[in-house]
Parts: sequence; C-alpha cells; structure tokens
Amino acid sequence: MGLFQRALLSTVWAAPSDQDCGHLESRDCVPGGQESLAVGGQAVMEGIMIRNGDSLALAVRKPDKQIVAVTRPWSTLFTTPLARKPWIRGFPVLLETMINGIKALNLSVELAAEAEGEPIKPWQLALTLVVAIGLALLLFVVIPHVLTIGLNALSISGGVEGLSFHLWDGLLKFVMFIGYIAAISFMPDIRRVFQYHGAEHKSIAAYEQGENPVTPASAAGYSRLHPRCGTTFLLFVLSISIMLHALTVPLLMLFWAPENAVIKHGAIIAFKLALMVPISALAYEAIRSAAKIKNPLIGSILRGPGLLLQLMTTREPDEEQLEVGLVALREALGNSATAEIATPAYERLDPSAGPALRQEQV
Repeated sequence: MGLFQRALLSTVWAAPSDQDCGHLESRDCVPGGQESLAVGGQAVMEGIMIRNGDSLALAVRKPDKQIVAVTRPWSTLFTTPLARKPWIRGFPVLLETMINGIKALNLSVELAAEAEGEPIKPWQLALTLVVAIGLALLLFVVIPHVLTIGLNALSISGGVEGLSFHLWDGLLKFVMFIGYIAAISFMPDIRRVFQYHGAEHKSIAAYEQGENPVTPASAAGYSRLHPRCGTTFLLFVLSISIMLHALTVPLLMLFWAPENAVIKHGAIIAFKLALMVPISALAYEAIRSAAKIKNPLIGSILRGPGLLLQLMTTREPDEEQLEVGLVALREALGNSATAEIATPAYERLDPSAGPALRQEQV
C-alpha cells in the first residue's frame, strides 16, 4: 500500500469511536447504557489496531504468514484539562485519533512489507496526515461548495444567503462521501482492509458478549457491524455541518458580503474550514449522547445510518484475519482480560528497539 493509498484510507478511516469516550470519562457510552469496555480499534494494512485506555496494540500478518504484535502508548497531544472539557474535547480527540491511526497504518505497512525492505520514514507520517486532511477538506467542503455554485448558476439552487444552497451543498457532501468510499473499495489493498475491519468488529463483539474462550470460530458467528464504530462519527459530522452552515453562513453574509463573487465564496469556504473545529466538537458530544440512549427505538434510529454505512466499510473476514484480530485484542487487554482469548502462535516485537528485534514468542 503506497503513501497515497494510505492517505485515501486515512481520509475517512481515523474517527473517534466509543473507545475514546470510554477512555475520557466513565464507561457509560455503549448502546443501551450498559458498561463499556472502553475498547475499540481500526483496521490497518494486513492487520488490526486496538486501543485500550492509554495504550494500543497492533497485530499484523507478514507475507510469511507469521503474526507479529506491538504494544505502545497512545500518543496524547493535549494534556491540559481544558482540552478534555465537554464541547471542546471533540476536535483534540479527532486529531489524536487521526495521528495514532496513521501511525498504526504506517507501521502496519512497514511490518507487512518487512521482507521487501520498505521502512516508513518519519516524513511520510507527516505527509500522509497532511494529504489525508487536505483530501477530506477538498472532497467534503470545497468541491461540494463549488458544485453548488454551479447549480445556482443553472437556477437549480438558490444563493448562498438562502437555505436551498446549503441543502444542495449538504446533499452533494453525502454523495461525495458515499461515492468516495465506494470508489476506494475497488482497490484490492483497501478491500482487504475492509475485511480486517469486519474482523475487528467480530473479535470485539465476541469478547463483549461473554464468549469464553474467544476463538476465531466463535468470533466468526458475530456480525461484522458494530454500533460503536467510528464511521458513525463521520455521519454526525456531515449532518451537523449542514445545519451549522445553513445557520451561520447567511448570518455572516448579513455582516459582511463582498461584491466580488470570488472573494465572497473564498471567504465562505475559509469560514467553513474554520467551522470544522466546533463541528467536530458537536459531533463528538452527539455520538456520546446517542450511545447512552436507553430507548431502543430512538437508539436504533440514531445508530441505524452508521450501521448501514458499515455495510460498505466492512467485508466478511476469513479465519486468518480473525486470528489477527484476536491477537490484537489479547495484546490490548493484557492482564485485564476477563476471558481466555485463543490465538495462534505469534511474536511480540519490542517497540523501543524497532520491529527488527523480536522480544518473545507467544
């Protein structure tokens, strides 16, 4: 998987899910208000990353079929209490999740390609992050706005001061988002990542539902869809952005509306980019609140779109992929595991000495 493919995947992949809300405060964010295990993860290249509190575990299957695992601290960017306050914490958590997710993705590529001698350089992490954020803003903010300007020129949409402009803009965002996921799913490497995404969900679900021991066979019987998946966060971001843009952009035009169309729309796009900070904060609080709703009907309505989206971002895994998921889960839980997690033999790597040093055989 090349750098551009990693950026394509990271554009929609690294989003906060319920492991983040469980880590920040209490473990009360699972559907129905039951106790959360505060465990969640992300599929990577030929592997799975699972976070548990302040650490994460990465398990990857190498070309020789050997599974290797690395456990390392979760990188925290913001340590001040203010960054963890409600209605503020969403954007810091989003950044942290993206950076940790891209680090895990890059490391998985390095481990999976170890036999080919393709180490990931530090500058590639930064470039992947920049390209991923740039692509997200271009595809889901700039291009829909420009296309809606075209609809306005064709008298299909109203002006930017009216509601219809932002409804069309929002519709185009959703079309771009769904189309983007559908397009990248044709790439063979990303299709395999989607299979590992399904393996991650099944592994966690089997453990959460009390299987003991948790085996690839028992995990295979669970759904590849999981209500705590971070893709729901992205749908909240899109929905809230439509509402916030419809309210704030016309208000901005009341106070400052340049005559020059290029300047006006350039300023509006810049304003929308700046709104990503409060939008992510609102979306984070919304996904936390939705996870705590006990009414099954309302909870299903709120979580339903996210589960439908997972039909696109997950695929049914095979037994070998489930084995990798259980290795990641076993390493993430460590001594806190309340059930036996059956895995094949694998190698633990020493993260401080690089992936070349095998720490122990498990």
